[in-house]
Amino acid sequence: MTEIGRVVRLQVQTGSLKLGERPSRVYDPAPLAEVPRLRLSPRGAAGVRGADVLLDVHHGDHPATKWEAGREASFGFTSHYAKMRGEYGGHLVNGCAGENVLLESAAVWTLEELTRPGGLAFRSAATGALLPLACVTVADPCVEFSRYSIRNPQASPQEIKPVLQFLGEGTRGYVFTPGAEGEVAIGDRLVLLG
Repeated sequence: MTEIGRVVRLQVQTGSLKLGERPSRVYDPAPLAEVPRLRLSPRGAAGVRGADVLLDVHHGDHPATKWEAGREASFGFTSHYAKMRGEYGGHLVNGCAGENVLLESAAVWTLEELTRPGGLAFRSAATGALLPLACVTVADPCVEFSRYSIRNPQASPQEIKPVLQFLGEGTRGYVFTPGAEGEVAIGDRLVLLG
């Protein structure tokens, strides 16, 4: 078992982070809600805060669901945020891209490294229980987040193309389907099995 990163932030998107109508839609991270625990299932992610359960907008049961198979939940890395800040500036604070799980890691991880035989799982710091991840793939960056990254909500397609390329291939993060039902808490680890 190889440790990939430690969970340092959990959050849900309580609503869409893209506001307005195309082509003038803008990215706004305001609907992000930080939570101490995240309940994962093949239907998606739900934040647990005391007695409250906050469904992520990508959860199949959210009233305004944006559910899509293979994109039920997401994770990103602090190292990837450092890379984005180095390119575009300090406004790209950890978590602003909207991933459900933020992992502390010094390495910049590629999809090839994360999808080796054996698979990925969250390992509970409290119990050692494993929660497998299925269908891990790149979270393709959107035009709105790319414009947010360069602080230009009206950037042209020509201006956005190199940003999309920079944020692609996992820099923006990864999406996955939870392979079982379970919870993730701050301090848990993402591990490569096998």
